[in-house]
Amino acid sequence: MQWITLVVLALTASSNALIRFQCSQLVTQRLDPLVNPGLIPSTHVHQIVGGDSFNASMAPTKDMPGESSCTTCQFSEDFSNYWTAVLYFKARNGTYKRVPQLANSGFSGAAGGGMTVYYMQDPLYDTAQKSKVTAFKPGFRMFIGDIQARSLADAARFRQLTYTCLDTFGSRDGESMAFPNRVCKEGIMASLRFPTCWDGKNLDSPDHMSHMSYPETGTFESAGPCPASHPVRTSQVMFEVIWDTKNFNNKADWPTDGSHPFVWSFGDATGYANHADYVFGWKDDSLQNILDTSCYAASCGGKQQSIAEMNKCSQKEIVKEDIDSWLDELPGGFQASYARTPSAKFRR
Repeated sequence: MQWITLVVLALTASSNALIRFQCSQLVTQRLDPLVNPGLIPSTHVHQIVGGDSFNASMAPTKDMPGESSCTTCQFSEDFSNYWTAVLYFKARNGTYKRVPQLANSGFSGAAGGGMTVYYMQDPLYDTAQKSKVTAFKPGFRMFIGDIQARSLADAARFRQLTYTCLDTFGSRDGESMAFPNRVCKEGIMASLRFPTCWDGKNLDSPDHMSHMSYPETGTFESAGPCPASHPVRTSQVMFEVIWDTKNFNNKADWPTDGSHPFVWSFGDATGYANHADYVFGWKDDSLQNILDTSCYAASCGGKQQSIAEMNKCSQKEIVKEDIDSWLDELPGGFQASYARTPSAKFRR
């Protein structure tokens, strides 16, 4: 209770920052220190951005700023790691090809496309950002999504994981929880929004989710209150990942039944199993200092680096395998699946 009291007192400071920044690609390979800690290789391919101390075993005591020599993120004191699964195209002949990524608007040139990261105190459309939030603490980590979801009912718990079919590069309307079932002229954007209510005690939990919660009623966008079990409001961490599907827009290459041809690297062909991982690694109080200012996106002070400097940071693959050629099966032996897969495939 003392820890929660101290956090609540800290939240009385004025803060109205909305942080939006790009991270270039760090590495793409089969490693996952949350779901498969220490396992080399992990079950499926991920694309990772952030600090270069990322590895297969990241204990909560790990000093990410101290052990990192660089970060692929625009804020040079952010040595956090952010990662998602990788999208593949499945051709009519059953072979798979990795879908490349695009940098978001305003971040052209980011190596590998990477992802855009947000820390929001209020909904993205609310530039006032009046809510009081606290930054995460060293050792904090979380996971969101259900990697075995194959239906809307399975995914209903994670309604803030969505896709946008980009008819234009600036499209932001028409979100869905399943893969878009039509040609998306400029690509598919995956949006992944983490919970915003913390229990105030645990930096992690066995499922990497239970220490966090969405609002008790309503949503983050409707400013719903946090439940009593998770009373500490944090900023909402959000990823935007743009998949460059333009080279796969010829419907003559799609399945003969007219369904969409995309599949996640762990075999989900529905899109309902979208998920993301986050390990906090900002240096000292740099994130809280930014959250305590009045700023928006790139005006949010802090120490920032150019895209060229971000791109200099990279990491060599530990897992040596082909993930980019036309493949007969997905790395790890997966095939496209429209049904729930055996839980043993995903060890926690």
